[in-house]
Amino acid sequence: MPVEEGAGRAIGPRVWEVAALVHAVADTLAARFASVAVRGEVSGYTRAASGHCYFTLKDAEGTAALRCAMFRRAASLLDFAPEEGHLVELRGRLAVYEPRGELQFVVESMQRAGAGALYERFLRLKAQLEAEGLFDATRKRTIVRHPACIGVVTSLAAAALHDVLTALQRRAPQVRVIVYPSPVQGAEAPAALAAAIETAGRHGRADTLIVARGGGSLEDLWAFNEALVVRAVAASRIPVIAGIGHETDVSLVDFAADLRAPTPTAAAELAAMPREEALAVLHDLERRARRGVALRLDG
Repeated sequence: MPVEEGAGRAIGPRVWEVAALVHAVADTLAARFASVAVRGEVSGYTRAASGHCYFTLKDAEGTAALRCAMFRRAASLLDFAPEEGHLVELRGRLAVYEPRGELQFVVESMQRAGAGALYERFLRLKAQLEAEGLFDATRKRTIVRHPACIGVVTSLAAAALHDVLTALQRRAPQVRVIVYPSPVQGAEAPAALAAAIETAGRHGRADTLIVARGGGSLEDLWAFNEALVVRAVAASRIPVIAGIGHETDVSLVDFAADLRAPTPTAAAELAAMPREEALAVLHDLERRARRGVALRLDG
């Protein structure tokens, strides 16, 4: 309840201006956490043209995250190149980025503390599935050179689908495309991807199956590292081209697929030869057939 001064004026809670409150919180953090060390996994690491670096530090379970800023001076002292999933130890201070009122960790030094739990899990799964023979080169099938139909497993909302369809329309408009939709990220993605791959094989209408997704962090692409999806690719009744992420991204599906493409667009280009080349092959076959018929008649 409000307390009254002797003059009778009620004294309520203090009303802050936004800037003053944010500044007060920043001062409190600076006083309490002026020097602190924290350990976690690197995610979304980028270096700006200014030389400053920005990334997110996550715990192994993915239940908490902390935005980090490492300014040019500190970044210049790094003796390694931080990558997705690296487990690192940071020293610095907590601060508030006042224009947005966001908590951030200002990094003064960074040291490697291991490959990170997620990357270590990636390596364990790779070794396990490789031991099962899912990555053997002898299992790889030849991609059909002149497909009548291509299947695509990806999200209907993904940019990867647009990239694949655009490339196929430009390159081989005569080829029919069937999309087997599936989420490509999140808890439901692995089971959905495996089901879509199995459905495409059961339908048997496509000559080649493209499994595609755009780029992202190791965490974003994790569905394509799940054993359920890798085994579905290996067991596919249709030859599979993996077009997952950017050229530098690697997933376990890449090892199980019959052919790996560096991007979704490249997957489409590998799936079908250009229309002009296909027509040239047909014209050559026609000439050979005519020549054969003529020789028979002359004989």
